[in-house]
Amino acid sequence: MITPKKKTSDIENNLKNWLSNAQRVVIAGVGNPLRRDDFVGVEVVGNLRDEVSQNVYLIQCETVPESFIQPIIDFKPSHILVIDAGLLNSLPGSLKLVDPKEIIATPAVSTHALPLQIFCEYLAKTTNAKLTLLIIQPKETSFGEGLTEELQKTVKYLTSLLPKFLP
Repeated sequence: MITPKKKTSDIENNLKNWLSNAQRVVIAGVGNPLRRDDFVGVEVVGNLRDEVSQNVYLIQCETVPESFIQPIIDFKPSHILVIDAGLLNSLPGSLKLVDPKEIIATPAVSTHALPLQIFCEYLAKTTNAKLTLLIIQPKETSFGEGLTEELQKTVKYLTSLLPKFLP
């Protein structure tokens, strides 16, 4: 897990290694626009729009990632990165790459109808793609719009970092 005070090179190395042989990448942002920092995954994807190649398929899933299963399968990804807010018991904006099988131990802030673990397991089986979750510790998930300052910084950081490692 990467906290804001730790060296950012850890998350950079983890992402670089995970994406090292990527050819076609899906980045799916999950979150509720009416639950403050829960929207962080969708915000990251939106900010990447003009920063990636045609080999990257960006999806702003919001609270219904299951609605995008067929377009993801049709894209034939080698890698799928799902970005979502989740409870890491750490400082707001902390980052962690999580295997979907570990999601019970690291529960995401669940605002979607289909549990994220089932969504991820299904995609991994049907696409044979490498799949991981990038979980971001929220500060505030109460009703309201707009990310907190800590999460805005995390979005900016990821928007500049991810394109470095994408095909």
